[in-house]
Amino acid sequence: METDKAIEVLNSLIEINNDRIEGYETASKETEETDFKRLFSQFVKTSEWCKVELAKEVVKLSGTPTEGTTTTGKFFRVWMDFKAAVTGNDRESILNSCQYGESVASDTYKDVLDDNVAGFTIEQQSMLRAQYMLLKSDYDKVKNMLIIIEDE
Repeated sequence: METDKAIEVLNSLIEINNDRIEGYETASKETEETDFKRLFSQFVKTSEWCKVELAKEVVKLSGTPTEGTTTTGKFFRVWMDFKAAVTGNDRESILNSCQYGESVASDTYKDVLDDNVAGFTIEQQSMLRAQYMLLKSDYDKVKNMLIIIEDE
């Protein structure tokens, strides 16, 4: 993979992590639930770590790490704000919103791993796989919380 393409792909993952950071900071403000605040804080920390690692790789490739978010992420945050206001911070609704965001993040990483992984160094591939597993774990936490709520 050419360097410019690698930088573009890594920056797209930085944007996804920026979306998660902003999304979960918003979600944390919208809920009074202590367990959600703790969970969202963990998710923010995961994305902050991923973002730092991705930015290091972009710099190694002589690129500039992006500071922005995706358009999809901006729409997701607005939708989550609206939904939280309308539903009165209903636990299931908040988790459904989070599950949607987590699936977008996981799918983006999966697409990168499926379509672009060969163009990265072994170390970069390892980093991307590790980050994907972290995000997948976060998705599974949200999914499991939804299952518990549905079973109640």
